[in-house]
Amino acid sequence: MLAARIEEGRVVWQPDHDLNQTTPAADEVTIRIAYAGVNRADVMQVAGAYPPPPGASAIPGLECSGVVTAIGDKVTHLAVGDKVCALLAAGGYAESVTVNAAQVLPLPSSWTLERGAGWLETFATAYLNVFMLADLKPGDRVFAHAGASGVGSALLQLCKEQGTPIYVTAGSDEKCAFCRELGATEAINRHRQDYVEVLKEVGGVDVILNPVGGDSVERDQQVLKQDGRLVLIGLMGGRNGQVDFGRLLMKRQRLMGSTLRSLSSERKGAILSGLWQHFGEAFTAARVRPMIDRVVPAEKVNEALNYLQENRTQGKVVLKLAELD
Repeated sequence: MLAARIEEGRVVWQPDHDLNQTTPAADEVTIRIAYAGVNRADVMQVAGAYPPPPGASAIPGLECSGVVTAIGDKVTHLAVGDKVCALLAAGGYAESVTVNAAQVLPLPSSWTLERGAGWLETFATAYLNVFMLADLKPGDRVFAHAGASGVGSALLQLCKEQGTPIYVTAGSDEKCAFCRELGATEAINRHRQDYVEVLKEVGGVDVILNPVGGDSVERDQQVLKQDGRLVLIGLMGGRNGQVDFGRLLMKRQRLMGSTLRSLSSERKGAILSGLWQHFGEAFTAARVRPMIDRVVPAEKVNEALNYLQENRTQGKVVLKLAELD
């Protein structure tokens, strides 16, 4: 079996004999991987800035789709031969992965494996942070940076499905149009408009999803309403910035930091269960689905990572490892 290794800031494919010898534990399944999602966390890990959680594989890759090849004795909701998607702490850039069955969902019957590889990381991130941690309520308004990203495109669809107004930023008119097609109440070109002015005009927002960090947090506070919730999920703009503590106190704003990758299998399973219970019918009917920007052959993995790093994507990039459809 082949697996990705990181050497001098690049990914190389090498034989990994351990993958051939892995037997799933009682609560695990082994998956022959067809496609793997490419995420910003992979970019950071390859650059040496985001090591895997303790005990996790050094192989990058946080999500995959494929076919179950082995199951543990306690696994009852999956069978050998099932087409599935998996949410991983690591290991997606490989021909095979073994993972706790709680982190695995059957592929919706109308979906391809290609689509399934761009599903769980982004939708679980959107669902965890906006619907669970920020406790999105009827009547709330949402704002998200990077609306055309994988997480942004997922959140746009989830909000549209349940009728929640959502405002986003994007880096071009083309990306703004893409966001509006997915359900954005308004898409703000960050190079042409000041999102703070735009959101003040509509009376502010109740929930903010921020993957930027840096000075954006203090600016976000200016449009976050009384009892508003801001969830920080990334640091694209830097790990240091200003926070207006006076505004935080007077408006009872809540600032939360969140990462999905390091959560336990049980916690990830609960997130996936909630996501499916809330939106399973919409996924099955394909009203809500991953937006695939492009599919890249596994041997061009470094080109895929560069493409993501340059913020050129509209939706998800996935790697093709095998033809299993």
